[in-house]
Amino acid sequence: MANQPLPTIPRRRLGKTELSIPVIPFGTQGFGNNFGFVSDEDAVTLMKHAVSIGVNHFDCARCYGDSMRKLGLAMKEIPREDVIITARLCCHSAADWGGYGQGRPNYSAERAIADLEDQLQLLGVDYLDGMLIHDPGEIDPTLEKGGTLNGLLQCKARGLVHYVGYGMRPHDFHLKAIATGDVDLILCFNDYNLVRQTAVDDILPATAEADIGVMNGWSILRGILTGVDIDAEIARGRWRNDGDVPKAREIWKWCLEEDVNLLQLALRFCLREERIHGNNIGNLNIEQLEANVRAASTPLPDEVWEKYEARFGSGSL
Repeated sequence: MANQPLPTIPRRRLGKTELSIPVIPFGTQGFGNNFGFVSDEDAVTLMKHAVSIGVNHFDCARCYGDSMRKLGLAMKEIPREDVIITARLCCHSAADWGGYGQGRPNYSAERAIADLEDQLQLLGVDYLDGMLIHDPGEIDPTLEKGGTLNGLLQCKARGLVHYVGYGMRPHDFHLKAIATGDVDLILCFNDYNLVRQTAVDDILPATAEADIGVMNGWSILRGILTGVDIDAEIARGRWRNDGDVPKAREIWKWCLEEDVNLLQLALRFCLREERIHGNNIGNLNIEQLEANVRAASTPLPDEVWEKYEARFGSGSL
């Protein structure tokens, strides 16, 4: 299978942005050195290959290790019009540019504008297709007059970013942001995958009604749903205290029994939900990238879904 020609990656309209994105946008944390070292040369080669096979949407963030600098290197060799770039305005702490650390983030419009302008310089581009306010600990300060969202809207008016939104987990935060009418796209995470589908309760109905673009993080649960030997990984100390493992292990065992590709099952499951437009995945190398493309592009037979539903219940489909 690995030697066969790659299938064409499906694309979807990202809500009212009208952007056509691959169903598995490239999460740049994959080559940010957090999951293994990736040289500058290998990262640039990987990104150029991704564009050549249709995975031309890169989702980046300052907190994704060394990835943003590497994306900037790649953009010296890739025409800007050939790619879609969404970025994050991190709101984790009072650390530089809202990175991981301690203290309350700076939620001011001034900081948001300065941050976005600086990221454009880091990437060597004139504009971003999208900017997401990333993991704010509080939602209200971002929505206030003179707050984070207002800063991004000012940048949008200047053409520095085309679309704005949020990347976070709390559902009430998403609903409050959507209610402003100023949000073009969102990224939710860990709430639509084989283990849980709570996004269908409120986030997806709200985004569909407002025609907001939706990206879905953690479709493969931090690597748990890729088909790796979960027991072996736990024995090595990985995922030992992860609450998602028991359910994921059941599904993994079932896939082994039924000779079903778990990565394909996980991605095709998410693609069955048409209100989700992109399932962002990081790629460490070309092998991972192409495996994800094959899995996302290859439908499973109806009988597989029938067996899956019979084993895990209709609520899983």
